[in-house]
Amino acid sequence: MAFHGPIYRCLIFSIVFIAAPFFSVPAAQAWGCKGHQTVAYIAERHMSPEAKQFVQELLKQNPIDPKYKRYCGNTATDPIVDASTLPDDTRPTLKNGAWHYIDIPLGAARGPLEPYCRAEGCITKALADQIAIAKDKNADPAKRADAVRYIIHFVGDLHQPLHAVDNNDHGGNCVPVQFFRIVPLLDTRHPEQENYEPNLHGVWDSSILERDMEIGDPYRYAADLDAKFAARVADWQKAGIQIDEWAWESHERAVKIVYGALPVTIEPEKPAEMKTCADDKDIAGRMLQKHIVLNEKYQEKAAPVVEESVAEAGVRLALILNEIAQAASGPSTAPTANNKMN
Repeated sequence: MAFHGPIYRCLIFSIVFIAAPFFSVPAAQAWGCKGHQTVAYIAERHMSPEAKQFVQELLKQNPIDPKYKRYCGNTATDPIVDASTLPDDTRPTLKNGAWHYIDIPLGAARGPLEPYCRAEGCITKALADQIAIAKDKNADPAKRADAVRYIIHFVGDLHQPLHAVDNNDHGGNCVPVQFFRIVPLLDTRHPEQENYEPNLHGVWDSSILERDMEIGDPYRYAADLDAKFAARVADWQKAGIQIDEWAWESHERAVKIVYGALPVTIEPEKPAEMKTCADDKDIAGRMLQKHIVLNEKYQEKAAPVVEESVAEAGVRLALILNEIAQAASGPSTAPTANNKMN
């Protein structure tokens, strides 16, 4: 379907109110509300009773600052689930958006991740740093609680493939797509930035997952995924905590499925400094002209990847939280977290 002509203009007019919610979603919010909450619910299923109690008490005794507007609402009855979405709410204030992703160029060969970590940080470094803080029994309890909240969120982020890849497109945010009947619409509040919704990143954050959920309940979805991948859990646990490996795993999924299963070919761009989607010779405009339509065929290829990634994230998050709780209760001999923990 081409995105031009009278029919396109009519579609744009008719979907303005349907597409409007897209523009209120924080940028690059991996998995959206329901995805992050699902990861947290799965983690709770694999945490030891001692770890669950320790984490819940730490979070309850050091509550979230009420000044933050909670985009996903408040789920304070379950502090672990509530923590899963907080770091997206604090990003505008704390200016730590770079902590949520790592820009591995599309199709890069495996190797050290340090070259892809910005001066202001990246998700692999941030996750390792927060694990170290959470394990430090001498650290301020409020800082440990915040570290745990970051960990809960960042493990989810790291398993969203578009948080471990970049093609001068801000992790797919600069790739306008039609998702089933919803055609890409320009955000006219800042047209010079060439921001469109839907885009590839937003579709992977929420649309594919929520279409797969059907009933829309993260608690039930977590139970379903946990049952579906029950035979894989022991292997994921045995592999241990390997932050760099998880990043490369997400990157390879992005290459193979996120971009590789698209109905059109997107070639790797020569790395360039990007501020908006209008940079790199108007990459968003160039991607718009590819008329990318994501329909049931793409959904069928993408949904299994989303399911496995979310399930893995939950089990791996439980590994980290169990280790943090163990370090908190035992002698101070736990090793300092690094990007290649085993």
